[in-house]
Amino acid sequence: MDRRVFILRRIYENENSSSASRLTQRELSSSAGVSLGKANRLLSECRKDGLIATDESRGYVITEAGLSFLEPYRVEKAVILAAGFGSRFVPLTYETPKGLLPVFGEPMIERQIRQLHEAGIRDISIMVGYLKEKFEYLTDKYGVRLIYNPEFASRNTISTVYYAAEEFLSHNTYILNSDNWLSENIYHLYEADAWYCAQHAEGPCSEWVLETDGSGRITDTYPGGVDCDYMYGPAYFSRDFSRDFIPVLRLYHELPGTEQYYWEHVLMEMLNGRAEKRARAYFGAIKGLERWKDIRMYINLLPKGTVQEFENLEELRAFDPRYENDSGSEAMQLVSRVFSVPESDIVRIKRLKAGMTNNSWLFSVHGEDYICRIPGEGTEKLIDRRAEKAVYDAIAGLDISEELVFLDEATGYKISRFYKGSRNADAKNETDLRYCMKKLRMLHESGARVSHEFDIEERIAYYEGLCVESSGQSSEEITEDKLERAIPFSDYSFIRRQKDELCAYIKGLGREKRLSHIDSVQDNFLFLPGADSSDTERDIDRIKLIDWEYAGMCDPLIDIGMCAIYSYMDEEKAKRLMGYYFEREPSALERSLVYAYMALGGLLWALWGVYKENLGVPFTDYTLRMYRYFKDYFKKVDMSIKD
Repeated sequence: MDRRVFILRRIYENENSSSASRLTQRELSSSAGVSLGKANRLLSECRKDGLIATDESRGYVITEAGLSFLEPYRVEKAVILAAGFGSRFVPLTYETPKGLLPVFGEPMIERQIRQLHEAGIRDISIMVGYLKEKFEYLTDKYGVRLIYNPEFASRNTISTVYYAAEEFLSHNTYILNSDNWLSENIYHLYEADAWYCAQHAEGPCSEWVLETDGSGRITDTYPGGVDCDYMYGPAYFSRDFSRDFIPVLRLYHELPGTEQYYWEHVLMEMLNGRAEKRARAYFGAIKGLERWKDIRMYINLLPKGTVQEFENLEELRAFDPRYENDSGSEAMQLVSRVFSVPESDIVRIKRLKAGMTNNSWLFSVHGEDYICRIPGEGTEKLIDRRAEKAVYDAIAGLDISEELVFLDEATGYKISRFYKGSRNADAKNETDLRYCMKKLRMLHESGARVSHEFDIEERIAYYEGLCVESSGQSSEEITEDKLERAIPFSDYSFIRRQKDELCAYIKGLGREKRLSHIDSVQDNFLFLPGADSSDTERDIDRIKLIDWEYAGMCDPLIDIGMCAIYSYMDEEKAKRLMGYYFEREPSALERSLVYAYMALGGLLWALWGVYKENLGVPFTDYTLRMYRYFKDYFKKVDMSIKD
């Protein structure tokens, strides 16, 4: 690292400041991070090489030669990483990306853009993914460029940097996190070499520790340490650093097991020698990557408090008092109203695993734990919330479902009690499956009724319409031509005729309709603490059947079929499931009907998956597996059986 850059940069910035002053050697030594004696030697070198001159009134001034010397060190770009979800900031981030959350009235990402502009850096790219549309206004307001990371939902920042690779190669580039808040502007038009911001910790530290040599060059990094310097905040990639680093990151992007890597993992493994071993083991001989362990990046140690990285809402509340009782989140405002408490009383907030249709988060009020459900994208077209509320009313007092605290029939927001120490059913556990089927039979025999039905033929037709509509076509009249363009299965017209045949067969049987859950996936059976004893009656009371979004009057055998396909059961396991439900050998008709509902359920959820994918929500191979259930189990239905 050539520390003359720091001397020249400080002189240049002073000359171009509205509050220019006569710089002292002590100020210059502080800027360069060297002793006063070393600063004097650097100044002498700069004078000797004609990089600076001394003006009688202004003191040190930079010359044209000095500006030419600085030019290779000019920062040309900045890349801001903003693709991630920000899971520790739910429920705020269900509505607003973390980087757009305001701190003292200004979105964190805007503060950084403004600071970059103040330093003279205008070429700024923002890597987007989650809620990408929310960032679009920044293009008009600040002239930034948005770059989409298509893997934002499944991979960590390794993929974000991968898709920004061209921004780094051959350019000096800042790499920033959208959710950092900087108390002062640390950016400059010139940087001497690649660096990573750091702070010092007294005592134990769980962050990534930086080990450095006498020049400040990073020699190793690893999680956790004591009385140490640790990674914290922005970083800077010189073009030389990027030429060594980006090709290795690209290799790592292809390595299995790196999906949840941060880009810093690649740096760590380059420093400790593991990167070369891993890459060569997977790819074999690699040419042109001779500097695996010679990667050069320096520590940029900042005073504590210069960079703020808010780990959760509690930290943000402590920093910006506005968040105590006015987070701006619709979900937080709802909870505040329901429990008649200020937002500051809503604590221990945690994101729960996202469902296939909804998002949910855990919170505590006055020592009690609850779950708030936020409906997912497109669910307003899939689910009738008034019907859902009617189901909860019908089963109230039956000790079948979770304790409902609140359900908004208009928005679908729901609050229910959280059962600490509970677990979901395990479809691989045969005892669990017995209890689940017993709970379903308890529902079916309860006599509970609602005024609406779950008509699977009507639902399939409805989902077809949604697929057509979400593909950009009019859904006023559903034609085979429209379906062919909207639904990617090439044989769907043939499958549709088989579906019609199967539905006509079921309808002709005139089966009795009872209140059925429909969404009998293993995750919707909740085993409370104590539900694993040998007391069968006590156990069944401690199993809750939750999430009644699709429930309605239907042939109850649909719940067995749905449970089977949700857990990807084969025929033998589906037969055992029927035995657990009936507690006897099913009749030929009962078995055939369960197969029929496995088929129709598979088709229904395949269409549901197509619709969600048309909305931009990826579903891996889910649609393929559901579609296959229709094909395989249609063949097993014996439509000659009439009673």
